[in-house]
Amino acid sequence: MDLFETGKIVRVCAPMVRYSKLAFRSLVRKYDCDICFTPMIVADDFLRSGKARDSELTTNNGDRPLIIQFAARDALTLAKAACVVAPFSDGVDLNCGCPQRWAMAEGYGACLINKPQLVKDMVRQVRIQVDNPNYAVSIKIRVHRDVRKTVDLCQKAEAAGVSWITVHGRTPDERHQPVHHDAIRTIKDSLTIPVIANGDIRNLQDMESMHELTGVDGMSCKPPKMTLQWTAVAVFLYIEIGILIILCLPFISCQRWQKIFNLNIWNTVFRFWNKGFLAIIIILIVLFLDAVREVRKYSAAEPSKEAKMNPNVFDHLHMKLFRAQRNLYISGFSLFLWLVMRRVIMLINQLAVATGTHKDLHVQAEAANQAAIKYREDIELLKQALLDDTGDARGALGNELLRKEVKKLREELRVSAEALTKSSSEVQVMKKQTESLTKEYDRLLQEHQKLQNQMENEGKKGM
Repeated sequence: MDLFETGKIVRVCAPMVRYSKLAFRSLVRKYDCDICFTPMIVADDFLRSGKARDSELTTNNGDRPLIIQFAARDALTLAKAACVVAPFSDGVDLNCGCPQRWAMAEGYGACLINKPQLVKDMVRQVRIQVDNPNYAVSIKIRVHRDVRKTVDLCQKAEAAGVSWITVHGRTPDERHQPVHHDAIRTIKDSLTIPVIANGDIRNLQDMESMHELTGVDGMSCKPPKMTLQWTAVAVFLYIEIGILIILCLPFISCQRWQKIFNLNIWNTVFRFWNKGFLAIIIILIVLFLDAVREVRKYSAAEPSKEAKMNPNVFDHLHMKLFRAQRNLYISGFSLFLWLVMRRVIMLINQLAVATGTHKDLHVQAEAANQAAIKYREDIELLKQALLDDTGDARGALGNELLRKEVKKLREELRVSAEALTKSSSEVQVMKKQTESLTKEYDRLLQEHQKLQNQMENEGKKGM
């Protein structure tokens, strides 16, 4: 493209899943972004479905230069997709750097760096099929551990007519490790076409540092993420989801959760639980209301007449509305799940108590049932013994002896009762006598006290 011939550093907005849509591209173009990419589009689905085409690709007259990034695994499919989008874009980019497992399993993304001949054929086929000679064909790759393999891949792509190559300076297995600047510089020094560096470029200082270290022609960066407060709310939301999933695991019983909740480590937390719970609710409600305000603001916003002359103003408003709606969903779901989580914990405790009570009642019922069975068996044995004794003379004699014994015991009981009654009467008489003696003793004690006092008084007078 002509941008690379000006000699300045080309600033490229890297393709991002779900973000690099028309509204977002329109926004970043306002901040001196030279080239914008669409999110990765699977070429097979794009060709097969009209709904997929309408959903994955939207653009307007101000959305240029625009590069359509495709995921493809054969040359013919990529070429057909390029022909479809050529009238509405300035180039196509073949994704050879996506490290996601599903993409590599399907033959897309970073697995293509191990198929240099296929990549070469795909670039060449697009060049043949698209009539426009100025139409750009690029590839985005990751590096091999052996940089010579990556150089070989890039040189074959250059020979096939690739316009430029975007190099993400990590291997397919690396995620957050430092970028291999030396590998990017080696690739740049081995090619005559422009090279764009990608990876860990978040601001202008990173861009300048990358240019000094690698000497590339352009840098691909990702714009700043969500603000700190909404990032914190999003993290809080995912934490809530994780906790609820753990609480709902079927193999952890409610009694075990109750034991965990009763650990001493939670005593300090529970002191401030109610205050913290209410504080978080208030914060989430404030954020939710703020998001509602933003949604209403940008839903009803009408640009001025001067602003309407700018074709990107509506896209800019739509982007702000999208962010406000996103914040609304995040704060709303966070508030909802916070209430749900408290209720789930309460229900788990109640269920644990109810389950324990049910087990105790079940044990008592089992014990009562066993006792009832034993008593019934004893009754049946007694009945059987009585039936057996009815037809037996010895049994009849035994019964007669038992009756006599019972009669004798009754007589002894009567005698004992009479003796007890007599003894009770004697006890009452003795009790009365004891009371009389006690009274007489008290009277004598008083008289003795009086005589003693008189003797003391007379002794004092005689002195």
